Amino acid sequence: MATSRLLRTSAVVVAVTALLISGCSSGSSSPDAQASSGRTTEAGAQRPTDDATLRPLPAAIPADLRPYYDQKLTWHPCGVAGFECATMKAPLDYAHPSAATDLKLAVARKKATGSGSRLGSLMVNPGGPGGSAIDYLQQYAPQPASVRARYDMVAMDPRGVARSEPVECLTNPQMDRYTQTDQTPDSPAEVNKLVTAYRDFAKGCQARSGKVLRHVSTIEAARDMDILRAVLGDKKLTYVGASYGTFLGATYAGLYPSRTGRIVLDGAMNPALGSRTINLDQTKGFNTAFTAFAADCIKQKECPLGHKNTADAGKRLAALFKKLDAHPAATGEARKLTESLATTGVIAAMYDQRAWPVLREYLAQAEAGNGRGLLTLSDSYYERDPSGKYANQMYANPAVNCLDLAPPFTGPDQVRAALPAFRKASPVFGESFAWASLNCAYWPVKPTGTAHRIPAKGAAPIVVVGTTRDPATPYTWAQALAAQLSGATLLTYEGDGHTAYGRGSKCIDNAINTYLLTGTTPPKNKHCT
Repeated sequence: MATSRLLRTSAVVVAVTALLISGCSSGSSSPDAQASSGRTTEAGAQRPTDDATLRPLPAAIPADLRPYYDQKLTWHPCGVAGFECATMKAPLDYAHPSAATDLKLAVARKKATGSGSRLGSLMVNPGGPGGSAIDYLQQYAPQPASVRARYDMVAMDPRGVARSEPVECLTNPQMDRYTQTDQTPDSPAEVNKLVTAYRDFAKGCQARSGKVLRHVSTIEAARDMDILRAVLGDKKLTYVGASYGTFLGATYAGLYPSRTGRIVLDGAMNPALGSRTINLDQTKGFNTAFTAFAADCIKQKECPLGHKNTADAGKRLAALFKKLDAHPAATGEARKLTESLATTGVIAAMYDQRAWPVLREYLAQAEAGNGRGLLTLSDSYYERDPSGKYANQMYANPAVNCLDLAPPFTGPDQVRAALPAFRKASPVFGESFAWASLNCAYWPVKPTGTAHRIPAKGAAPIVVVGTTRDPATPYTWAQALAAQLSGATLLTYEGDGHTAYGRGSKCIDNAINTYLLTGTTPPKNKHCT
């Protein structure tokens, strides 16, 4: 059972850990966008104005924040050869900066390797919320060589994530039980069990992470990015963000348009949507991805979902889930493959079509009573290692999501009323997605944000990238974000999977690399395959 729908930039096969949002990830106190007062929150973060538009912060740096902007980082070798790390201080509460409550945020960089002129720092974020930007940098960001040669590649784990004052919620055995909770309840007793699981999860977060839980919003993380920009000596921010990282990057551009440089937002979110709309859109997105998988599968000789049509394939998968609900499959360990874990495993494989052959194999195994393969996919999705330890991202994800925006549902009755719409959006995944959207209803900290537009007037040209059959961030979101951001250019990848940059399209990669190196945006309405 997901803490909320965690959406990756790539599938388990290629092991890229960029997560996004769902469940409690978006919305306001109503199902759709609600205007904000324009007041400053408890965290000192600028909320949208009364027309639900994020407005810039003053360009002048406040005196009480000047010590953070003037700090010097002490770099030292770390982790992977060629990388160096440092610790940056940021105020826990931007409204009341105090050295006594400072946060310590982890930063890493790999200096430019080429002989040409250095272009500055290029900050990356793989998404989440909850994905470690430092892990991503050290494992994947050294490419492409042409960009690496001109930029210092930089990453900062956002507040509450990985090495930066990580949010913690449950013990590893407790998390095992939590992920196995039935997320398609068939009776009042099962609904109560699911609600109890959500409540206990929230209580665990409050008990273990009370200090930071009120201060892990996206706006606060964007403000931390501006401190890092200044500390690195860059006049403007150059940034590549994927999935949820697009929301973080767009928020930075909205708050600091005059300090926004070359920004790439790949697998874009639409921050103006209400929560229920976002969750339905994502449900439809995963249905689109499954349909593409099923269309490919039924052409294969060994397809475990038959060879008839995609609708029949969906019925067969739903039947497998129902079978596992009644009789979980053996896995070779104490944990069995439940319906919840199997659903998570299938969802994990929807992020990248390169995972489809593996998914076919594991579905066939599950049909035969062996749940080991799908459990492996589910564990990778949850970032559970072989020893049974879970990464912090499963806790940071709802902590950020539930603070950023209010939940789409406040109780089981609202979920029940919405089930027909979710089932229509996806006969296979709809019910699970609907109930997953309930988790933030029991969060111990009230949300500080609302849905809003981000025009970022005055910012340099921004490149927004959308994939036409992206399951996690539907293509319509990229279209909407590109329309919101002043001067943005939409770059389209016609294909499957979540995000596009660095996933095999030379057309996409060349367009983005050219932009990062020269500032030249792709031609209007450019489409790639």
